[in-house]
Amino acid sequence: MKKVTAFIGNQQKQATYRAVCEFGDQLKTYGDIEFEYIFLKDYRLEFCRGCKVCFSKGEEYCPLRDDRDLLIEKMNSSDGVIFATPNYAFQVSAPMKNLLDRLAYVFHRPQFFGKTYTAIVNQGIHGGNAILKYLSNMGENLGFQVTKGCVLNTMEPVSEAAQQKISREIRKASARFYKGLMRPEPPAPTLFRLMMFRVARTSIHSMLDDKSRDYRHYRDNGWFESAYYYTVSLGLFKRLAGRFFDRMGTRMIKNE
Repeated sequence: MKKVTAFIGNQQKQATYRAVCEFGDQLKTYGDIEFEYIFLKDYRLEFCRGCKVCFSKGEEYCPLRDDRDLLIEKMNSSDGVIFATPNYAFQVSAPMKNLLDRLAYVFHRPQFFGKTYTAIVNQGIHGGNAILKYLSNMGENLGFQVTKGCVLNTMEPVSEAAQQKISREIRKASARFYKGLMRPEPPAPTLFRLMMFRVARTSIHSMLDDKSRDYRHYRDNGWFESAYYYTVSLGLFKRLAGRFFDRMGTRMIKNE
C-alpha cells in the first residue's frame, strides 16, 4: 500500500477540496492507496521571522514553536505528496505560502527524495499555470520527484461541459502521479538539477566550514564527493557536464 497526503491551502471545503477528493478517488482505482487530507488551516503555523537560524545552526533551533515539524513528519511518512491551492491574487493561498516559507531551509538541504509530488491549482479564469509552475519548482527544490499537476477552471456556475473537462484533467494528472508513485527508484537528475547541486555544493564547500549546518549536512551525507544527492547512474554526457558545473561553481566563487 502507498500512502498519499494532500496538503490543502484554502479555508473551506469547496472547489479545491472537491478536486482533491476526485483526484484521490481516481488514484484509488489504480491500486491500493491510503489517502489523507491535511487542511493547513487546522494547524498552527507561525510566520517566518527571517532569522536564518535554520540555515546556519539547524531547523531544530528555530525560535518558533508550532506545527511545522508535525507537517514535515506527515510528508516524511508519505510515499506521495500533493499541494493543492486556490488561485488567490495570482499566487498560492497565504497558508500554502507560509508553509513553503517555513520549509526554506529544505531548499538548502533537500530531503524528500524518492517521494512523488504533484500540485493542483483551482482558479476562476486565469493565472493558474504560473502558480502550477511555481509549485512544481518548489517541489523539485524540496527533493521530490515531481509529476505534472493540473489547473482547474471552476468559475461558478460550473457547466456540465466544464465539469467534464475538470474530470479529464484530474484523471490525466492522477495517472501521471500514480506512474511516478510506482517508479521503483528515483530518476536521474535533469541537467538543470545536476547543475544546481554541483554549483551549490562547490559554494558550500569553499565558503563555509564546520560551524555551518549546511556544510555539516553535505559532509555527513557524502555530498561533497557524490555525483548527486542520491545514488544514481549518470551517463557519460552528464558525468562530463557535472565536472563542468564543478569548475563553473569554482569560477563563480573566485569572481565574487
